[in-house]
Amino acid sequence: MPQVLAVAGKGGTGKTTLAALVTTYLLRAGKTPVLAVDADPNANLNEALGVEYDRTVVDTVEAVMGDGAAVPAGVAKRQLVEYQMHDALVESRGFDLLVMGRTEGPGCYCHANDLLRGFLEKLSGGYAHVIMDNEAGLEHLSRRTTRNVDLLLIAANPTVTAVRSAGRIHQIARSLKLGIAQSYLVLNRLNGAAEPAVRGDALAAEVERLASDGLPLLGEVPYDEQVLAHSMEARGVLELPATSSAAVAVAAMMAAAGL
Repeated sequence: MPQVLAVAGKGGTGKTTLAALVTTYLLRAGKTPVLAVDADPNANLNEALGVEYDRTVVDTVEAVMGDGAAVPAGVAKRQLVEYQMHDALVESRGFDLLVMGRTEGPGCYCHANDLLRGFLEKLSGGYAHVIMDNEAGLEHLSRRTTRNVDLLLIAANPTVTAVRSAGRIHQIARSLKLGIAQSYLVLNRLNGAAEPAVRGDALAAEVERLASDGLPLLGEVPYDEQVLAHSMEARGVLELPATSSAAVAVAAMMAAAGL
């Protein structure tokens, strides 16, 4: 069975960059093959990894399940969706990428999420690790697209408000009984907006409170000019040197988490 990791957090916390950095760590550590799943409707994990994609899960679902879709006789639509989802996989060196995509109009993701879960259960057996970049906020938790996860990383900017939001995500995940083995808080300072917390200040106190509530701090991703440069040039973090401060920090966190 693969080890399943998920990254959550509100918009602007750098969760997608964190997911890409964790993927980079797994590849460099030889913990392959890796399946990277972009479950955020605002899909950009592919950019963080430096790869392109042609179609999404939602594209596939809409093409097959939509009114007037041509389906071969004797083939169930669900079976055809699963078959065509394989074509949505982007194959790269050491990892594959599957992009969920976004719906159009007021519709929900419920059916697409259900199909994705079933497909992932079958597909993931061929990978050593699966990492999911979830949609911003709490929607993916209430829709139960994140469940049976070995390690959940909840990203937060280094502010009291952001850390409290991470705590609410943790509480919702726990109340929904999603089968998450271990959850950690990750402070993400890639925007360089704040200095490290000093013990005794409000931020440190909030971090300590979450730790006592079952969401310990795994580590901090420091501001890294090399990550910013790669982002500005639309280059993936896979090209970051292993000595970059962000890469070193993520490697240390993954080792502390037992990966």
